[in-house]
Amino acid sequence: MPTIHLHHATRLTPEQYVAGLTDFGPGRSKLFGNSADEYLRVHQRGSTFADVTEGSGGIWERLHYDWSNPDNVILTTTDSNVWGGASGHTYTFTRRPDGGTDIDVAVIREGKNLKGRLLGLVLGTIGRGVLEKAFANSVKAIEDRNSVKTDRSAA
Repeated sequence: MPTIHLHHATRLTPEQYVAGLTDFGPGRSKLFGNSADEYLRVHQRGSTFADVTEGSGGIWERLHYDWSNPDNVILTTTDSNVWGGASGHTYTFTRRPDGGTDIDVAVIREGKNLKGRLLGLVLGTIGRGVLEKAFANSVKAIEDRNSVKTDRSAA
């Protein structure tokens, strides 16, 4: 079961990133490339949680989003065509003195079938770069949406 740790420094506040992460409206794929609009379905949403199905390219998962703690957002996979067990994501935010944020993400992928186990193996090895790029792209898209200038030296 691969756990992939990612990090990105941004001038966004945690609140700005969480607002993008929890925007389940049309155009979500512009912020998160692995969340195609045709897969997106919001089953339930509250002020600090959501139950959402999303995915792309034939892979989907239903996630319980919990952003009740301002220092992290926890996404727990509740159903999927490939992921099971302890699969999910944990975003942890550390405020920096300059007003920006360090975002750390732990991605856990436990395959529930042969396809999932193979994808997990790929993600745990050569696929890490794909996840890093997707994460960096999501941060940049949310920065652009918030008109935040990026200081790449902080990344």
